[in-house]
Formats: sequence, C-alpha cells, structure tokens
Amino acid sequence: MAREGGRPLVACLRDDIMLGVLGPGQRLVEAELTERYGVTRGAVRQALMSLEGEGLVERERNRGARVRAISLDEAIEITEARAVLEGLCAAKAAQNATGRERAELRRLGEDMAAAVLAEDVMRYSTATQDLHRYVREIARQQTVADLLKRLRYQSVRYHFSVALLPGRPSVGLAEHRGVIESIVSGDADVAEDVMRRHVFSVIDALQALAGRSGDGLHLASAHGGTRLPT
Repeated sequence: MAREGGRPLVACLRDDIMLGVLGPGQRLVEAELTERYGVTRGAVRQALMSLEGEGLVERERNRGARVRAISLDEAIEITEARAVLEGLCAAKAAQNATGRERAELRRLGEDMAAAVLAEDVMRYSTATQDLHRYVREIARQQTVADLLKRLRYQSVRYHFSVALLPGRPSVGLAEHRGVIESIVSGDADVAEDVMRRHVFSVIDALQALAGRSGDGLHLASAHGGTRLPT
C-alpha cells in the first residue's frame, strides 16, 4: 500500500497505530512495512526511530520493533499529566479569549450537543477534538501544545475504549460544556479547575473499563469502528 497523497511515512504509521490498524504489541517488520507503504527500508527505519521518540514504538536489540502497549498505570499517569497541562491551557484561554473566540467555543459546544442527540459519533468526535485543539490555540502556549500532542499520540487508543462505556458520551458532553462556560466567563482559576476535573474524570472511566475487562486495560481498535473520544 503506497502512501496516500504523498504524506510522510511517519504520519501514515502514526495514524495506523492510533487507529488500531497496527495494534499494541504488533511486530513492525521492515520488509513488510516497505511493501505495505511503498517506501525504502531506510525510510522505514527513520520513521520507526521517530515514533520511538514519541513513545508509540519500542525497539529491542536483535528483536526488531513493535507497537508499544500501554498499561493501565501508564494510561493513568498520562491522564494526570494531561490534566495539569490542559488546565493551564484553559486558564490562559480564559485570560486571552476574544469575543469571536468565545462565540466559536460555544458553537463547538452546540455542535457536540447536536451530535450526541443524533448519536452521530463522527461529528461528536470531530467537535471534541476541535474543542481541545481550539482551547490550546486560544491559550497561545506552543510548548504546552507540543507536549499535549505527544501525550495524545500515546493515549488516543484507550480513549476510544473509554468512550464506549455506557453513558460516557453524555457525561463528556456535560463536562465539555462546563469547560466552555468557564473559559467564556474569563475566570482563569475556575477554567483551570473545571478542565482539570474533566480530564481527571477519565481516570475513573479507565478504572471502570479495567474492571469490566477483568484483565487490565482493554484497548479497543478504532479502525472501522465507533469512535467517541472523551
């Protein structure tokens, strides 16, 4: 399979890992990847090195590379780090947001609400990602945005599973509405607290998910399936 639209190999591999096309623990054989993506072995090695730096791939001497699996404990640590960083972004966004940006935040909230009502998972997924990305944009904190991007790469796979817990989309919608209104209010302390509580609520969902699976954190593949991020 050649790369679509001439996209860099590292981006194609990253997407396939995040979407579950290449699952946790799966071996990444250079010869197979070369044929799959229509690139050279050198390009594959370089891409795998980059993804190792992002925490998506692990390589062992004489054993090659594989998609790195994430344990429940690590997933919780990632979420705790996200809570602090997302909270900072929310606080800065509350301080910086213009009238136009506040209106856009509310529009995203309305889009989410309509998606949940219609059970339109793709629309809800897009609106949720857009909201968190827009909060980072309003915050104007590039260093924090870069850190959050890396954490998102590592955590997106389990978010899909968490979102399939009964009632989670409605809970997520209510929490996102709270985030929006706190930023629109202009109170940085409140915005930071509300965002942190929203992200920390994912930890309870992760633990519930682990309890349901009975054998640790279950990472559902998002490829070809329903996707509703928290």
